[in-house]
Amino acid sequence: MCNSSETEGGRTGVGRRRSRLSERLKKMNRPQRPPAAPAAPVSQPAAAPASRPAMSLSGASERSVPATKIEITVSCRNLLDLDTFSKSDPMVVLYTQSRASQEWREFGRTEVIDNTLNPDFVRKFVLDYFFEEKQNLRFDVYNVDSRTNISKPKDFLGQAFLALGEVIGGQGSRVERPLTHDFIGEFTTSYRELSKAQNQFTVYEVLNPRKKCKKKKYVNSGTVTLLSFSVDSEFTFVDYIKGGTQLNFTVAIDFTASNGNPLQPTSLHYMSPYQLSAYAMALKAVGEIIQDYDSDKLFPAYGFGAKLPPEGRISHQFPLNNNDEDPNCVGIEGVLESYFQSLRTVQLYGPTYFAPVINLVARAAAKISDGSQYYVLLIITDGVISDMTQTKEAIVSASSLPMSIIIVGVGPAMFEAMEELDGDDVRVSSRGRYAERDIVQFVPFRDYVDRSGNQVLSMARLAKDVLAEIPEQLLSYMRTRDIQPRPPPPANPRPTPAPEHP
Repeated sequence: MCNSSETEGGRTGVGRRRSRLSERLKKMNRPQRPPAAPAAPVSQPAAAPASRPAMSLSGASERSVPATKIEITVSCRNLLDLDTFSKSDPMVVLYTQSRASQEWREFGRTEVIDNTLNPDFVRKFVLDYFFEEKQNLRFDVYNVDSRTNISKPKDFLGQAFLALGEVIGGQGSRVERPLTHDFIGEFTTSYRELSKAQNQFTVYEVLNPRKKCKKKKYVNSGTVTLLSFSVDSEFTFVDYIKGGTQLNFTVAIDFTASNGNPLQPTSLHYMSPYQLSAYAMALKAVGEIIQDYDSDKLFPAYGFGAKLPPEGRISHQFPLNNNDEDPNCVGIEGVLESYFQSLRTVQLYGPTYFAPVINLVARAAAKISDGSQYYVLLIITDGVISDMTQTKEAIVSASSLPMSIIIVGVGPAMFEAMEELDGDDVRVSSRGRYAERDIVQFVPFRDYVDRSGNQVLSMARLAKDVLAEIPEQLLSYMRTRDIQPRPPPPANPRPTPAPEHP
């Protein structure tokens, strides 16, 4: 017989028999419903093999503030049959765990389905999902002879524990978990006791309170032996920022002719006296947030795809301030001013090359690998990339560096190539070599334009989405290099050395 245990806070329950729990999420475009309201099943979950019990969930998610709504539907297969003249009448109760007290609180219940060991429940659970939190869930399955009383031990069919993130991240949004049955016993411990016992074998008695009350000679229901104990630190984005890690922001703007004549209102670069262009809005939206994490507020800014005066040389990485020795602009307003000035002096031309400016920033990022600097390149473009092969090679090489790339597409063009660079579904590769990390985030600006014409709202939406992946990308670099955040500096720290700029 194979024993197993599940831990909730400092209490550990040990179980004997197992069945299987599976969970599946499915996207739907319809309003949220309360957990108690019945709804039609999204799909029929696949039945488990006849020889093993199983449970499945299907559901939907939709964006809202402040969290994503996750809708979960439950199904079971091959449950225990506790009824004499018929089959079990199962129901599932969902419990959520409080982060503060670690207590389990009932969240909701499915309906009761009569006379079946393979129920597909219709009633759904709708939960708020927070990416940054670990949301523990507990599913208890009962055989309900009475519609109100589920407290009797004989009614218990099993339970399973998992995190909401596991449901969302499971393959095909489906997760399977064994159900534990037949409560054996429990024991209580604490973090302090575990840490003291980490260098020696410690044995805990597993006690069943019910058996202890009924049997005078009862000793225990078994023992659990602690073989090892360790604590792993999970550092956050804020830990690195507080420890002095700087975000170095670089801008690259598309000056190809496909943007249209900047003097014409139809141009994506049109400098209207009344409102910002899509380029300016994207630059301002992203830059105004990132600049808070850059102590010197000096931002290298480049253009690509233009002919430069006086000889008409085509350049794919020219400084917007026309200073090859020092391409830094002071603040985001300085970047905007240099951008507008370049529009008046250069000739929009082509083609659209990304690789030169990616390699330029990568060379600066390669000089610093201690975690004190992290580079973010913002590329704003209107069209189809002309050096896809070279750009993939540049991204694969840059993926091992402290660097992220944000690409904002403006205008009506189709951006299939940019989606490929994003790498969310398939990791970017070049000549058989895959990117070490996903470092590219692409968004089309048109998806964030407010229909009422509110530019402030448009910029806020854009900034939120394009910057959402930066913290995790920074953390992924630090983890792969085993770089821990430095302690926060004292109240009056020494001046931070100036970062390397591309």
